[in-house]
Amino acid sequence: MINRVHNFSAGPCTLPLEVLEEAREEFVNYQESGMSLIEMSHRGKHFDAVHNEAIQLAREVFEVPEDFCILFLQGGATLQFSMVPMNLLGDKCKAAYIDSGSWGSAAIADARIYGSVYTAWDGNEYNYSRMPSLDEIHIKTNTRYLHITSNETIGGIRFVEWPDVNVPVVADMSSDYMSRRIPWQLFDVVYGGVQKNLGPAGMAVVFVRQSILSACNKNLGRYLRYDLQLDSNSMLNTPPVFPIYLLGKVLRWMRLGGGIEAMERAAEEKAALLYSAIDNSSGYFSSPVDEHDRSVMNVVFRLPTPDLENLFLGEANGAGFVNLKGHRSVGGCRASIYNAMPRSSVELLVDFMKSFQLSNPA
Repeated sequence: MINRVHNFSAGPCTLPLEVLEEAREEFVNYQESGMSLIEMSHRGKHFDAVHNEAIQLAREVFEVPEDFCILFLQGGATLQFSMVPMNLLGDKCKAAYIDSGSWGSAAIADARIYGSVYTAWDGNEYNYSRMPSLDEIHIKTNTRYLHITSNETIGGIRFVEWPDVNVPVVADMSSDYMSRRIPWQLFDVVYGGVQKNLGPAGMAVVFVRQSILSACNKNLGRYLRYDLQLDSNSMLNTPPVFPIYLLGKVLRWMRLGGGIEAMERAAEEKAALLYSAIDNSSGYFSSPVDEHDRSVMNVVFRLPTPDLENLFLGEANGAGFVNLKGHRSVGGCRASIYNAMPRSSVELLVDFMKSFQLSNPA
C-alpha cells in the first residue's frame, strides 16, 4: 500500500494496516470456500467461528470478568442511548446522567423519553471544558444508575478518574474503547460504537452484568432486550457480519501488540507528544479544555485566528494530514489519535505544526 495519508478522523477511524491487508487477501475467497465471508450464511461454520472468536477476544483483551456478557448489536452507541433506559429503568426508580458535552447531552435527551432522568452534573456552565470532580456529582435516592460518557469526542475531554458513587455506573466509551483498563466492579453496562478504536461503523459492543438481566424490562421488542440478545448469542437477526469480522482482526492485532496495557501506554505517549507541541508553542497553538481532563484520543486545539486555522488545515491536508478540522459545532482543529494511529504519524504532525508556526507567525 502506497501513499496512505495520516488520517486523524474522529470516526470512522484509522485501522491497523496489517488488518486491512489481511482482510484484502481473504475478502474474495475466505479460507478457500470459493466466496467472501460476507456472502456466507451467518449460521454457517465459517462465520460462527469468526463471531465466537471475536467475543472471546473482546473478553480477553479488555479483561472482562466472567459475570459480564458480551453483545454485538447494530445501531452503534446511539441505539444504546435508548436501550439502556428501556432495559434498566423501572417505574419506581430514576437515572442520573452526567452532561459532559455533545454525546452526554444526546444520551440524556433520548433517556428522558423512557423514564425519570436527572442531570447529576452539568458541564454546560463550564462550556464543556472539563469533567466533574467526584464531590460535584449529586446522586438522588432511588437512582438506578449513573450514566457517563467516558470521553467526549467533540469536546476533547475525558474522565481521568472513574466515578465511584453509591450506584452502578453505565458508560458510553465509544471514543476511548479499549484504550485503558476499567474497574469493572463499578459498572453494570459498558457500551460503545466500534468505529473509533475497533473497526468499521455499523455496530456496538455492549458489556452487561449478567446478574441484572432478570430484572430488565421484558415489555420490549425482542431485539431491544438484553436478555434475549444474550440467549441468542447476539443473533436474533442477521448480525453485522463485516464489522464483527474486522473487529476480531483488530482485537487480535491488539493482543499481539501487548493488549490493553500496551494500548494505554501508547495512547498516553502519543497524546503527550501533541500536547507538548501545543503547550510549548508560546500560545500559537492552544487547548480550550482543562489540562487535567484532556482526552488522549481526541486532541482539540486552536490557532490565533480563523484565517490561520483555515490556512493550517489546507496546508496540512496537502501534506497528507487529513481530517484535522474540528467538529462543525465547535470549530477549531482536532487530531484523533486512536489505537491504530502510528506514533510516527503523530511525530510527523508535530513537526508540521512547528514548521507551520515558523512560516506563518501570528
